[in-house]
Amino acid sequence: RAFGAPRIVIVDVDDYRLSVAKEIGADNIVKVSTNLQDIAEEVEKIQKAMGTGIDVSFDCAGLNKTMSTALGATCAGGKVCLVGMGHHEMTVPLTPAAVREVDVVGVFRYKNTWPLCLELLRSGKIDVKPLVTHRFGFSQKEVEEAFETSARGGTAIKVMFNL
Repeated sequence: RAFGAPRIVIVDVDDYRLSVAKEIGADNIVKVSTNLQDIAEEVEKIQKAMGTGIDVSFDCAGLNKTMSTALGATCAGGKVCLVGMGHHEMTVPLTPAAVREVDVVGVFRYKNTWPLCLELLRSGKIDVKPLVTHRFGFSQKEVEEAFETSARGGTAIKVMFNL
């Protein structure tokens, strides 16, 4: 929203993460399954929830299903951004996306993004505090607990270490 997105729809398999997304400003949320067979139906649900063409989609999971869903939901001439490092290889319907001239971009190293991120935080344009749900120290025991908490999911959105 800080970059001018007029409408934001968040898609996830987890009810808790969806409720947090709604609380912090998503215009709409869509719960999806992990089944590949559901992609076409879920693309329709996502597009309906958006109410207008989807110009930009972010895939933050890096799975065949999530990338295929993003490619299917994004309008002709739009962009799909693969955030982070997903699976080493993916099988996705690239030809239909290419026919619609959907651009696929990746971001992994986040080079040169820190100054802008710090300015967005400093100015108050974004507030990440609601996303930090768990904090841990840096002892061996606490690090192990932090990783277990993150892997378990549940109410963990972002797990941070306090040094």
